[in-house]
This record gives sequence, C-alpha cells and structure tokens, in this order.
Amino acid sequence: MVSGSGICAKEVVVDARHHMLGRLASILAKELLHGQRLVVVRCEEICMSGGLVRQKMKYLRFLRKRMNTKPSHGPIHFRAPSRILWRTIRGMIPHKTKRGAAALARLRAFEGVPPPYDRKKRMVIPDALKVLRLQPGHKYCLLGRLSKEVGWHHHDTITELEEKRKAKAQVSYERRKQLAKLRSKAVELAEKQLAPEMELLASIKY
Repeated sequence: MVSGSGICAKEVVVDARHHMLGRLASILAKELLHGQRLVVVRCEEICMSGGLVRQKMKYLRFLRKRMNTKPSHGPIHFRAPSRILWRTIRGMIPHKTKRGAAALARLRAFEGVPPPYDRKKRMVIPDALKVLRLQPGHKYCLLGRLSKEVGWHHHDTITELEEKRKAKAQVSYERRKQLAKLRSKAVELAEKQLAPEMELLASIKY
C-alpha cells in the first residue's frame, strides 16, 4: 500500500476475514486519503469485539435514532456488512469536502469474493488481525451474523456462494499443484539428458 504521501494507482484487494472492524476501518481510511484505491472482500467475516448479544443491543439502540417527522431523511441504518464497513470508514474521513468525497469514491466493499477479485491476489492487514489484536479468550462476533440478526436477508445466499467458490478454487489449486509437479519432473529429465552438452559448454567457458 501507500506509505507517507506517495500515491499508488494500483488497486489493492483486501481480504477482511477475521480483521477487527475499527482497526481495519482506520487503516483503510488513512490509505484512501493518501490516494490508494481499495477493494475489500469478505466483509461478512469481519470481527467485532464483544459478544453477539451485546453488539445486537447496541445496534438496536442505533436503529431507534431517526428523524421524528420524516425518517427517510436519516440517519440511514445499513444492514449489509459491506455498507456497515463503508459507513464506519466514512465516519473517519472528512467526506463533506472534495478531498474526502474523492477518497471515499476510491473504496469498494463486497460480501464474499465476487469475480474478478476471486482470481486476484488478496492482502491482509496485520495491524488489524483478530489473532494479534484481541485478547485471548475475549468474546467477539462476526459482522455477517450481526447483520443477519438485525435484518440482512442475504447471509445464507452469500454462505452458499462462498462454499461453491471455495470448492472451485480447491479444484483449481490441485490442478496447478499437479502441473507444477509435472514441470519439475520434466526439468529434471531435461537436465539429465543435456548433462554431457552442459559439461562441454562449461569446459569452453561458454
């Protein structure tokens, strides 16, 4: 990603699985303001510290905050995990300025791993990983499970699509591993067959 004030035009795909929501959002917000284009996948597997019951009660209190006379004027309560992450990052960016709006436009977030990002290299952010940041034994919940509890209706669909994607990826991985093994055998056989010629070339320092 970007460091300092440098700008990288390349799009970076971040796998959000088992990252802490707040830490992930703060790092992504800083990168967006530096000019980095980001795609976040598997938002439904982002972690939040605290048990599911506690987080659900907090979110239900948030749902009660609305405009009394015209609720459609806001605040808007997103249920999808990708939009919850987007709203969290928006709160860390001066999104009402041109600079902040341009930074937010560089972000895309998805549940699952849709194409073409299933064939691209995915990065993780060590400073936001649950195993490095959450105390052992501390309660946590997944953002996808929380979203399902508060009204997101696509949890089962995303789970089914992810299982299909993982099965397909496993088949592709086994095929690549088999091809790599055949290639290494072919290289060894070629080296044995060309050994006399290589010795002759070595003797004349070619």
